[in-house]
Amino acid sequence: MREHGMMEEPFFDDSNLCFTYMQDEELVYYAKQGSQRAAEILLKRYRSLVEMKARSYFLIGAEHEDVVQEGLLGLYKAIRDFRYDRFHKFRPFAELCVTRQIISAVKAATRQKHIPLNDSISIDRPIQDPASADADTTLGEMLPDPNALTPEEVILYQRIPMAVLRLAQERMSPLELQVLECYLDGLSYREMSEKLNRHTKCIDNALQRVKKKIVQVYQEYYGEENTAVRRRKRLRIAPELDDNLL
Repeated sequence: MREHGMMEEPFFDDSNLCFTYMQDEELVYYAKQGSQRAAEILLKRYRSLVEMKARSYFLIGAEHEDVVQEGLLGLYKAIRDFRYDRFHKFRPFAELCVTRQIISAVKAATRQKHIPLNDSISIDRPIQDPASADADTTLGEMLPDPNALTPEEVILYQRIPMAVLRLAQERMSPLELQVLECYLDGLSYREMSEKLNRHTKCIDNALQRVKKKIVQVYQEYYGEENTAVRRRKRLRIAPELDDNLL
């Protein structure tokens, strides 16, 4: 029995590997090799740690679960970035990444709250849009939909399996993969533009395509319409998308 919870049923993958009783560092290794089951077990083991860290912080304008989602993103980064030559154990590194991600989100929300009012611009103010023949175009009409999910939110929203991200990445261009990586690292449009040597408009367009592809994959393999045909297709392409594993 592990300290992370009750005894689990042993799980063997197609290579006859049993992930259930592996040490965290072994699971990280297999998760880095693309094993979704190994990643899911890590996320399950560290959920209580993320919950505990999230209770220590308040995110302006957000619910507790939003803070938890930030922590889960930090855990995802820990799995991705863990280096065996720098850390002997995964747990301290995971705690560091989870805490950093939550603190970054809190700082970003705090900065947004303290933007001076005299620096604000009315969204109803007409602007000159060279791409539009309508001279009365307003800033509000050009802003992205505030209800639209970001790629990061799509990945984490309602515990969408990591397999969805993997499948979506298979459809992305090299630029889109680079932009998604930068976005998950928290880089701004300007920082992405400088790092990738691309115009900010190009960065924005790539992010929109990334978001669209993630949503398409989610709807295609794991949409609300749960038919037997769709379920068989999911299990054939990615067994970890099985309803029983969520």
